[in-house]
Amino acid sequence: MRKFFERLDRLAVINRDGGAVAWLERIAFVFLLLTFASAPHSIAATQTAWIIGMLAWIVRLPLRPRIRFRFGPLDAALWAFFIWSVVSSLTSYEPLVSIDRLRGTAVFLIFYFVFYNVRTMRAASLAVVVMIASCMISVLWMPVERLLGRGVEIHGVAANSPLAKPGLIDGDTLLEVNKKKVTTPDEVVKGLESAEVSKVRFYRPDFELTIDVKRSDLLAGSGALEQLGITGWKKSHNWRSKGFYGHYTTYAEVLQLIGSLIFGLFIAGLASLGFGKSSGVLDKARASRAVIGLLFLALLGTGLALLLTVTRGPQLGLAVSGGLIVLAGLGRKWFIAAVLIMLPVTIGGLIFLQQSRNVEFLDSKDESTKYREMMMRDGVRLWTQSPRHFILGVGMDSIQKHWEEWGLFDRGWQPMGHFHSTYLQLLVERGLPALLLWLGIIAIYAGKLWKGLRSRESLDWPSIGLLLGAFGGLAGFATSGLVHYNLGDQEVAMVLFILMGLACKIVTLRPEAGQALTETEPGRR
Repeated sequence: MRKFFERLDRLAVINRDGGAVAWLERIAFVFLLLTFASAPHSIAATQTAWIIGMLAWIVRLPLRPRIRFRFGPLDAALWAFFIWSVVSSLTSYEPLVSIDRLRGTAVFLIFYFVFYNVRTMRAASLAVVVMIASCMISVLWMPVERLLGRGVEIHGVAANSPLAKPGLIDGDTLLEVNKKKVTTPDEVVKGLESAEVSKVRFYRPDFELTIDVKRSDLLAGSGALEQLGITGWKKSHNWRSKGFYGHYTTYAEVLQLIGSLIFGLFIAGLASLGFGKSSGVLDKARASRAVIGLLFLALLGTGLALLLTVTRGPQLGLAVSGGLIVLAGLGRKWFIAAVLIMLPVTIGGLIFLQQSRNVEFLDSKDESTKYREMMMRDGVRLWTQSPRHFILGVGMDSIQKHWEEWGLFDRGWQPMGHFHSTYLQLLVERGLPALLLWLGIIAIYAGKLWKGLRSRESLDWPSIGLLLGAFGGLAGFATSGLVHYNLGDQEVAMVLFILMGLACKIVTLRPEAGQALTETEPGRR
């Protein structure tokens, strides 16, 4: 145990003679690593680790030696965005609802937790390894889960079937009956017999819905197939992967950010071996071929997992991210080569998309595309409806109670949701100043990353890779945000701000002793 704490203290730059301060810093750093480990899987676990670590760090703040803070342009933009969100919530049509939603906006504070508790490049590298390794758990499980199959995919549904009456059709997959997973028709019948009216959750490409099925509608017969009125079934091998999250879009957005990080490290590793333009790596440090090989395998796995989510926005985001990373990391010639290599991969992905969801990449007949177009039209109309909406917005989540008077969701004929665009959502809910402030955050952060990449001669290759990955991930996040409200997804926003804190720390670290990048004056940036 003593050796463990000695290594931990060296890694986190903790003064072992610091007494209570040392223990608080140890707690904060350990829970920082747990935050990185949880982020690819669970919002609850991530928030728990973050809050415990943050509390330890807050208790440590007034103790000596004091942490020095420096307020920069990015800090100003982040806090201005949050303050404006508070103002918009207070003027909301539903203030209590909007104020409660501020909890999601406050996740930007995780940026400070990461920034001030990572003090060396070794610590940053460990945090990145922990996040990537943790992400690989779900990445490896996804194809295995797909091969094993799930649920009960029904075929030959008769007109008088108890499943046909509430609207089920051939190819639908029964997942749960009364919140219990089902894997055979016998389990479905047993579940339906347990209640007069049963809640059946099923999957149809793009949707998971729940319907009511009556026990009295079960048909007479000696077997489960006859009672259900179907001629056949099989386990389903076609659905949109969602990792250990509750939704495939969340998983896809997180994969885009972590995939960009992996790709950035991979490209920086290649550059350190002499590929592309000169990398100017500190002390001519070189990535080992084994490390590059592992990064390549992780990249392939992440790409496959993202493909299995069949989610177009993050896929396009990763393509944009990858192009920028290659261009910034290796140069124009390699960028052109990468584009040529990606063409057959892109064609294959489009074929998989068409077969999985029966839609093209840009398909005006696709129901989800039609829904987005409707919500975007309604969003622009609502935002420009009055000066109050234009400047202050209507308030976060106020549409949940006022949708009818504002004529949203096709007057109730379409499912209730959001405006499917971060930029439009900010305009409608928080007004034009909120959008301008968010664009300012993106611009300032991108500027810091670019400045760091321009001074790559003083950085080692993992530092360059992290900055490349963060830069590409930001571009991918901004691209996907055109058609997804990814900023409103707390799991995704947390990963974005975690990487933001890590990347901004790398920019401030300085080389020492020709080996590690270490913060020369803790707390300053």
